[in-house]
Amino acid sequence: MSSSDDMAQERDPLLPDGPTQEGSTSCSPSRPHHNDGIETRRRTSDPSKPAADLRRSTNRLLQIAAAMFCFVVLGMLVSTLGVMVPQFEAYYHLTDLTVSAIFLVWPVGYVVASYLNGMIHARFGRRGIAAAGPLFHVVLATVAALHPPFPVLLTAMAVGSLGTGVLDGPLCAWAGAMEDANVVQGFLHGSYSAGAALGPFLAGTMLEVGKVPWYGWYYVLLGVSILEAITLLVAFRFEDAETYHSAHTQSPDPLIPASSSANSKTAIFKHPATWICALFFLACVGTENAISGWIVVFMTRGNHSSPYLASLTSSLFWIGQAGGRVTLGALANDRLGVRNATIFYLLAALVFEALFAGIRVPGFAAAMVALLGFCLGPLFPSGVYVLARLLPREMHVGAVSFVALVGQVGGAMMPFGLGALVDSLGIQVFQVVVFVLILATLGVWLAFPRLPQVEGVCDEDGLVEETDV
Repeated sequence: MSSSDDMAQERDPLLPDGPTQEGSTSCSPSRPHHNDGIETRRRTSDPSKPAADLRRSTNRLLQIAAAMFCFVVLGMLVSTLGVMVPQFEAYYHLTDLTVSAIFLVWPVGYVVASYLNGMIHARFGRRGIAAAGPLFHVVLATVAALHPPFPVLLTAMAVGSLGTGVLDGPLCAWAGAMEDANVVQGFLHGSYSAGAALGPFLAGTMLEVGKVPWYGWYYVLLGVSILEAITLLVAFRFEDAETYHSAHTQSPDPLIPASSSANSKTAIFKHPATWICALFFLACVGTENAISGWIVVFMTRGNHSSPYLASLTSSLFWIGQAGGRVTLGALANDRLGVRNATIFYLLAALVFEALFAGIRVPGFAAAMVALLGFCLGPLFPSGVYVLARLLPREMHVGAVSFVALVGQVGGAMMPFGLGALVDSLGIQVFQVVVFVLILATLGVWLAFPRLPQVEGVCDEDGLVEETDV
């Protein structure tokens, strides 16, 4: 064999086999010239590249971990409202209808955040939301710890919800644009559910076992909010406005039409997927908050359980959600496809809700509530994943912030409406309302269009595999 053949054989593994047409799913791009191949070999042998890749991977893992802790704090803030309902009623001498106002003020911050998120990203990048969101949480926890008059407490909760709105939508959009978006979304929202499970357990233990007044719980939230600020600022310290703009100047997905006007604030409203996802979040977040907001009252009044078991039931609901978001989101979605998997989850949730309504044994009811949470857990991250697949990358922050806002409106209106019904018809109406809300959520999910096929991925044998979504 000649020396030229030896050189060619040495270079061949570095060079692809031949040209392909644009849009092909072939694993082999066009063959470059020999000089280009030699230059490619020189570039790939750059010793600084592996170190840079390692730094990027480490920083990304740190950001995911910080976002997960942030969602733990978000879950703790929201879930303990249900535990505090009877405490507020006793301390401030409120009726079921009046105390339901705590659910109404929560979307106020989301409304403001929907207008601020784009400006914060444009001027400060993700580093801006990492600083602003926890600051509003600190304000809420500080004011609530001073147990002020009820109207002042409501105002503080609106401020705290602004921090939640500043963090929730943008971090969901950030995770939804990742390569393993469905898995990362599952871990983020699993963290939210973990915090939501931890909150009622800790608050219930402090109130019922430790005999601590209700406002003592907000000293705990003050500490975790400060820790949240530190972790987010460290993780996103390099995510400034320039970094944000450089990553969002064009859509990387060739399946999305280039004519989409990402610079227009109204462009997201021209996509039907935005409105369908908004209705879906209105129903599913409303269902979650209606359950978590009134399950403690239902267990004590309807099932005649102890206050401590009622608080544990609220924790079990969120523990089920955490398990569902992590396991079902990471496993079943990838095997069944997001659409079919979510239909299955909602049908199972209807079964568990029917069993919960039919068998009035406190221990069995707590188990059914946990399974109900397990089935409802993957809904929110699945909705974000679908929306991110259907819209251009430049619209993710605005669209996810908007649908999260609508979800929080549902998360406020459903518990408030349920409180009004409980005040007039009695606590037994709780189970009927929850069943109807799950059924409505299923109906909206069926209205989503099917997702386009993902890009072909080569396996070890060079064959193209496509995922049916």
